[in-house]
Amino acid sequence: MTIRLHRRIIADPEILGGKPIVEDTRLSVAHILGLLSNDMSVDEVVEAYPILTREDVLNVIGYAVKALENDIYMEVS
Repeated sequence: MTIRLHRRIIADPEILGGKPIVEDTRLSVAHILGLLSNDMSVDEVVEAYPILTREDVLNVIGYAVKALENDIYMEVS
């Protein structure tokens, strides 16, 4: 069963074990955020993954912002 998490962000237990992905791709939110955190621009991500649109990448960022608005935080290394 597919769950819509945010605009074009979905989770489906049959795809990548249910991790949030961009709809109609197998690209996870975590992967795209990782690219952005390693100094790739939105345009560079879209160039590297033509299946994505600029709007898709911005939706990934928007989803991450909404997810972080929760009151639960965890330490990461």
